[in-house]
Amino acid sequence: METEESFDATRWLDRLLIRLCSKFGDYRKDDPSSFTLNPSFSLFPQFMFNLRRSQFVQVFNNSPDETAYFRMLLNRENISNAAVMIQPSLISYSFNSLPAPALLDVASISADRILLLDSYFSVVIFHGMTIAQWRNLGYQNQPEHQAFAQVLQAPHDDAQIIIRDRFPVPRLVVCDQHGSQARFLLAKLNPSATYNNAHEMTAGSDVIFTDDVSLQVFFEHLQRLAVQS
Repeated sequence: METEESFDATRWLDRLLIRLCSKFGDYRKDDPSSFTLNPSFSLFPQFMFNLRRSQFVQVFNNSPDETAYFRMLLNRENISNAAVMIQPSLISYSFNSLPAPALLDVASISADRILLLDSYFSVVIFHGMTIAQWRNLGYQNQPEHQAFAQVLQAPHDDAQIIIRDRFPVPRLVVCDQHGSQARFLLAKLNPSATYNNAHEMTAGSDVIFTDDVSLQVFFEHLQRLAVQS
């Protein structure tokens, strides 16, 4: 992928995606608001958005050996594992509901929620601020707070199931909101809330300090370019 001096993998992916959406999308010429994709194909741009942000394309902060290792495993694994590598899964745990899939977005972060991220190479257990404070106070050890102890333990049990059945063994990261290790989660989330719109965030949520565009902005640009005459 880096054999040609002027080759830009991200731009190459973008051009292919624009060409594909222009060919298979339904739209009126020069009208981005009219652009639609077949429902069975509608998640493909989101998948490509995550691919172009992944370690398979972005080589910054990785050695050549690490990049080669990641790409080798991507080529070797089956479809379900490769899909997790490119677009990680995120599960939310809270008092209000059973464990459920969550959007791979910074908006999924909440002070009273635990998130379990599976990106294949790492498994991240992320505690919201309130959950971390209660844990540090030892509420899970008190008989009257058994429900909290169960919520706290559930993602650890699920993480062990993932780790037990996978080779090579993924890295387990247990972190808290605003902690240094939280970067392992934030790096994989859609930056729908950044320092540019931090004033719009709700209490207990989070922002990502990045200049990367969000999925919404990415799709708006894709619509505009795909419908051009």
